[in-house]
Amino acid sequence: MSDMLKSFREYRAKMNQKLQETDNKVIKRIMNLDTNTYKEGALDEKTKEMLGLVSSMVLRCDDCIQYHLEQCHQLEITNEQMYEVFSVANLVGGTIVIPHTRQALEYWEALNEEKSQSSQT
Repeated sequence: MSDMLKSFREYRAKMNQKLQETDNKVIKRIMNLDTNTYKEGALDEKTKEMLGLVSSMVLRCDDCIQYHLEQCHQLEITNEQMYEVFSVANLVGGTIVIPHTRQALEYWEALNEEKSQSSQT
């Protein structure tokens, strides 16, 4: 597993746990709302995750971008679909999104590499 993937996953899990331990009603409700938003509804999960990724890229939130890349990868979004997601994000967000697209592509490639390695074992 790449250090980039491992670092993000461990940090996110650790800090989400700490947030949950605060037992703050508003934080818990926001996290619950986030979880429920991406469940199957009138839009399927794949579409919602791709929308979340575009929004995160436009807002330039690298943590959110990595999270949505993970979800998209688990939902088997193809490379071609991902490149179109990147295209939409750059069109909507402008050239300021290009550095985040580079980082997103690097993370996406790490996810693909991880999957490739796990299928070889």
